[in-house]
Amino acid sequence: MTELLEQAIARVKNLSDSEQNAIAAMILEELEDEAKWDKSFANSQDLLASLANEAMEEYAAGETEKLDPEQL
Repeated sequence: MTELLEQAIARVKNLSDSEQNAIAAMILEELEDEAKWDKSFANSQDLLASLANEAMEEYAAGETEKLDPEQL
């Protein structure tokens, strides 16, 4: 465990049970969200590579237009 995490846990130990539970719920939710993002990105690599290849083929074929930020 890192020193910073140890400091955070030491401070949380001094809070009321309801405050500790609220912080624990936030941490668990964050960890679950992170796991979902990791899984989504891991499952999307083939799709992203396919879309990138398609974009490069369109560019090579002259089927793209220069982006003008003023026209957005």
